[in-house]
Amino acid sequence: MTATTAIGAGLNRIEAAAKVTGAARYAGEIPLDGHAYGSVVQSTIARGQVTMIDADAVLARPGVLAVLTHDNAPRLHRADDTDAELLVLQDDRVRYRGQAVALVIAETLEQARAGAELLDVTYQPEDHDVVFAADHPRLYAPEHVNPNYPTDTSVGDVDAALASAAIVVDATYSTPAEHNNPMEPHAAIAQWDGDRLTVYDSNQGATSVRQALTTLFGLADGAVRVLSEHVGGGFGAKGSTRPHAVLAAMGARFTERPIRVTLTRQQMFAMVGYRTPTIQHMRLGADADATLVALEHTAYSQTSQVLEFAEQTALISRLMYAAPNLRTRHRVVALDVPTPRWMRAPGEAPGSFALESAMDELATACGVDPIELRVRNEPSVEPDSGLPFSSRNLIACLHEGAERFGWASRDPRPGVRRDGRWLIGTGVASSTYPARSAPSTAAATALADGSFVVEITASDIGTGARTALTQIAADELRAPTERVEVRIGDSDFGQAMIAGGSMGTASWSWAIAKACRELLHTLHEIGTVPPEGVTAHADTAEDIKAQAQLSRHAFGAQFAEVRVDVDTGEVRVPRLCGVFAAGRIINAKTGRSQLIGGMTMGIGMALLEEGVMDPQFGDYVNHDLASYHVPVNGDVHDIDVSWIDEHDDRLNPVGVKGIGEIGIVGTAAALANAVWHATGHRHRHLPIRPDRVLTSLA
Repeated sequence: MTATTAIGAGLNRIEAAAKVTGAARYAGEIPLDGHAYGSVVQSTIARGQVTMIDADAVLARPGVLAVLTHDNAPRLHRADDTDAELLVLQDDRVRYRGQAVALVIAETLEQARAGAELLDVTYQPEDHDVVFAADHPRLYAPEHVNPNYPTDTSVGDVDAALASAAIVVDATYSTPAEHNNPMEPHAAIAQWDGDRLTVYDSNQGATSVRQALTTLFGLADGAVRVLSEHVGGGFGAKGSTRPHAVLAAMGARFTERPIRVTLTRQQMFAMVGYRTPTIQHMRLGADADATLVALEHTAYSQTSQVLEFAEQTALISRLMYAAPNLRTRHRVVALDVPTPRWMRAPGEAPGSFALESAMDELATACGVDPIELRVRNEPSVEPDSGLPFSSRNLIACLHEGAERFGWASRDPRPGVRRDGRWLIGTGVASSTYPARSAPSTAAATALADGSFVVEITASDIGTGARTALTQIAADELRAPTERVEVRIGDSDFGQAMIAGGSMGTASWSWAIAKACRELLHTLHEIGTVPPEGVTAHADTAEDIKAQAQLSRHAFGAQFAEVRVDVDTGEVRVPRLCGVFAAGRIINAKTGRSQLIGGMTMGIGMALLEEGVMDPQFGDYVNHDLASYHVPVNGDVHDIDVSWIDEHDDRLNPVGVKGIGEIGIVGTAAALANAVWHATGHRHRHLPIRPDRVLTSLA
């Protein structure tokens, strides 16, 4: 065996041929003999009680096998940490519009959906509250914010510093509810064999789904197997067990045959999570030389009556800029709405819009260049905690991005560049995202024919994770990638981190590297591989626990050019440029794709995406892709992505920081700042719709 250099190469996706030829099977396509279909019936009120479900007419229809309701559904078990959203069909209470109230099971999908549409459900509605506001009387401070950060932090005397500051920015920003909308809808097919349950599910972590189903159905450890070999996108919506998988398992137990449940696009808007709307109050104070003296970030968000989820919106302000007086706060209100969850860069994405917009406003007020303002306020340690950074190359990203983007030629005056009816402007913002790792296990096997098999419960949600892990394993094993097979998406492979929090590759690569190194050590000792092969196992729990206390983050700089139509209010984005310092990039091709994807999602966040709540009916009315707008090819023009060659040996053995989410952070703020530069009007509320642009211009 000799050293190889697979890491860093632009290796094509290993599963690419299987996907484009249709050989790759997704959860909604797995063929199990004798399977039937389940169609979810959702509540049509936002709060109240189910008083009657008349299933007789539906049960009499051709092909209908059963109708599961709270009266006859299998009873589920609840532990202290059980996600209450998963306790489906357990009582007659309705806690939000779109909650599952029944499951119609039939021989064909068409028969199941027809039955679901005809099922007669009677309700006793109650007054509901779905209106989110920063002055809501039921706002409270949660015990912590996602995943386990302090709710509030305070350093110094913010009020006194703001009172004496030469320049103050005091502004409120807001972001709407946003919905993940992965291309593949949530789907699962479940099969029982006695007290053993097998579920093929579209998720971001088979281990966590296995654990949840084991608890819910009161099963022994090892009695549940979850498989998710191919997943068509997630963005956080598939980051934990969702009701469809529980319903499939319940239906399969009730009918004693495999049951497939696939959510429709419309159902996904209520049943799988979304990004909470936010209202953010920013106060920045600076000396006359543009040095920050105070920063306050207060974030308001919503959660449900079912389960508390408090997004960590103000977290970004705890680490980005040197402010000797710093205060961050979170407040949340529980409404009669579905539970918000993770959506690509939860916390940092909406938080960066407020912080980076406020920094742009401060640069204008101070009369300094927005990049220079950020450089002047670069911290030497994390401002909130005082922890040293494992590495921090934000300034390098800003300077490199400025060079690539042509920032030096920018006229700082707003509203002066015009091409016919188009106003032209440019903007900049900073990006960051935590670089964490979580305990994971892996196994590496050497076979007698000279090939290797690596097994880990990773999930490839379209990121190219399977390919990147193959490159890592190949380098660790000193073998060409063709001789290494990485198997993923099977909970039987053991505990592993989900594909989320930009922690997937960082966590999995650690376990794989450790297993491969142990395997090489064993092979060195025994000399030859026996016919049955040799396997080494690894668990990184103790390694991660022993890590030194450091602030570990990726950083980046986002640059945007916009053209604003003064007649229609349309905003177009001819150019985006992003430069990132995100540790070691495992695959140049898939890595660039991930960053482009994040920045594209940032276009949607800035200009298009908005869940519109109808307060009377208590639902997001634009719950489909016809009326909930996301960027398409025509919206995406020139996106220039690059990265700093960053080596950080205090992260994990491979030096990975994670790139799945940092691409969206800062993009919306850069675009909003560019719209201000183009028009001279500041947009503090997303999305920047044509009507809002026209109103500001008028």
